[in-house]
Amino acid sequence: MTLGRACLFLALAIAPAGALASIYGARSRRREWVAVGRRSVYALAAVLTVAFAVLESAFLRSDFSFQVVSTHSSIATPFFYKAAAMWSSQEGSLLLWMWLLSLWSSLVLFLTRNTLRELAPYATAVLLGFATFFGSLVVFLANPFQLLSPTPADGTGLQPLLRHPSMMIHPPMLYSGYTLFTVPFAFAIAALITRRTDAAWIRATRRFGLAAWCFLGIGILIGARWSWSELGWGGYWAWDPVENAALMPWLAGTAFLHSFMVQEKRGLLKMWNVCLVLGAGILAILGTFLVRSGILQSIHAFGGSTLGKPFLGFISLLVLGSVVLVTSRREYLRSPEARSYSPLSRESIFLLNNVLLIGLCFVIFWGTFFPLISEAVTGNKASVGPPWFDRYTVPLAIALVFMAGLGPLMAWRKTTLAGARRSLQAPVLFALAVVVALLALGVPASKPSALALFAGAAFALGSVAQELYRGVGARRATSHEAPPVALVQVVRRNRRRYGGYIVHVGIALLFIGVGASAAFQHIRDVRLSPGQTARIGGYDVRYLRATSSVSPEKVVLGAVLDVSKKGKHVTTLRSTRGYYPSSDPTAGPVGQYFDGDSTTEVGLKAGLRRDIWTAVQPDVGAMQKMIAGIDKRFPLAQGDIQALLLSVVAQRYAAAPPPAVFRLIVSPMVEWIWLGGIVLGLGGLIAIWPPPRARRERAPASSWSARLGRELSRA
Repeated sequence: MTLGRACLFLALAIAPAGALASIYGARSRRREWVAVGRRSVYALAAVLTVAFAVLESAFLRSDFSFQVVSTHSSIATPFFYKAAAMWSSQEGSLLLWMWLLSLWSSLVLFLTRNTLRELAPYATAVLLGFATFFGSLVVFLANPFQLLSPTPADGTGLQPLLRHPSMMIHPPMLYSGYTLFTVPFAFAIAALITRRTDAAWIRATRRFGLAAWCFLGIGILIGARWSWSELGWGGYWAWDPVENAALMPWLAGTAFLHSFMVQEKRGLLKMWNVCLVLGAGILAILGTFLVRSGILQSIHAFGGSTLGKPFLGFISLLVLGSVVLVTSRREYLRSPEARSYSPLSRESIFLLNNVLLIGLCFVIFWGTFFPLISEAVTGNKASVGPPWFDRYTVPLAIALVFMAGLGPLMAWRKTTLAGARRSLQAPVLFALAVVVALLALGVPASKPSALALFAGAAFALGSVAQELYRGVGARRATSHEAPPVALVQVVRRNRRRYGGYIVHVGIALLFIGVGASAAFQHIRDVRLSPGQTARIGGYDVRYLRATSSVSPEKVVLGAVLDVSKKGKHVTTLRSTRGYYPSSDPTAGPVGQYFDGDSTTEVGLKAGLRRDIWTAVQPDVGAMQKMIAGIDKRFPLAQGDIQALLLSVVAQRYAAAPPPAVFRLIVSPMVEWIWLGGIVLGLGGLIAIWPPPRARRERAPASSWSARLGRELSRA
């Protein structure tokens, strides 16, 4: 039995034992048992860190005695991708999920070790319950430490589509978001069990919810960028089930981050907050379920998995338990009648914002699971495509952008009509001016959705700019600081508020990019021979020459294109397609490279105004006669002989290339999506960062990381 396997068994023993100790300590009011439960989480983190290190080390040193290493890595796999290959496997990704869960659980329990004494034990039990479930999966159904005998000389290698730098960042970001959502979920369950439904549990877990929202949002955007720049289909969002599964908890988390402020400041929306947190936690598990089960067809999912039924049972348990707790504690979740609020107030705007976000989440949920719903009702598995999603999500998205601008302008409790008119005047005029300018520049009025989206984004930007201007003006009136200094101080002293405003700016920029690229994109598929030219979106694209290269890992065929506009050179694009060998023993030494997987490297000229994009599909079929002849003549060629034969084929392609199919895209303002994501992440970081006063209060004490290390050592 390997060290890693032993660690997993130990983790599976620690998690349920710690959960039982926490519950017993809470019920009997014995603090020593509560401490045992908390330290069980620390011990779980330590044990899983060892298991994670063992598996990662096996990948880095290409230890093919591990089955998961043999099937997801190889000697030729670059070191960078060996480090990321662990979470390309189902077994490794589940271990990563469990490890991250233990780390975040340790952190929140360490930070709340002297507070929330009634809630913490039950929250500990819930978190350890999650760990028990995932521990059972990795021990009994998806063992990452399964050994092979005899040990193969080499592995099959990393799936070609995953050989991209984003592989190092994208999955860990998503898993961090999913696992962080379990923290507020656990404390919400604890608040319901103990009937402590005030804002204390929200304050303790707010930063974890915000961090989950940030990690998940950044992970989604990195995946979209990966798709746009690498996958070769010509888009960044396809309404794929796994994409949707990541978006749904992010939307629920967005709603919670808005409405928790209402409970914190006014004691309202208790029911909303509990339901949103529970929903976000369940949707996070649902996202993991969709990837692991293969129940819905997706390019991201692990096919043929045996984990569907356990996940479905666990999700059903979470839903049932949440519904029972919420309904049984509904009298504790009612808001006092005396604290009702005006329709023209920030509370009302936040409530409407929540309705829109949950409506959007429901539309995505219905469209994602429609194949299963239709099969259950009619017996036929039907699905809906991007046009269906766009029909319902676009109006909701436009309304949400307007809400992003309206919320900061409304006061708490009540805004007078005169006050609302004064606050709305400048942002509304700015939005109208932007629409008039767009129409004057030639944007067609036949695109009302795009114009409405631009107007909403302009309104949101004007609203935030006005609030920043007022804040800076008030600061300068008392401090006489220079405007840049005053701006920094205003943001620094109220990070939650202005960090949220910066997030709104990022959302507005992101939607500008989405609206422009979706409404005004030019796309064309064309077959060209060297020397021929195609025209798209005012640009002339000329196929200059074919390219080719050979390595032990793949054969690469590509093209060089010249892009010009009105006779002036704009850029040169290079697009390639890499062909990887199949594992079919009957394939020839050359033919096996064209029977296996292939990936596209797109040619991309990015800019704030527009992206020019191309992907090539070489006509390999025209070369099949030559490839078959070489395979027939040299059926057992290997090593240098095989490399020489591949070079002959590649050189022949470059010297006399058959016509190739190109996908050409001119898409305006796509870069604004990624720019908006950067601004969004910056705003989230500002909102998470502790205020100066909190940092000063903690300054005399030793750092939390050092103290957590001592707790881990004791465990």
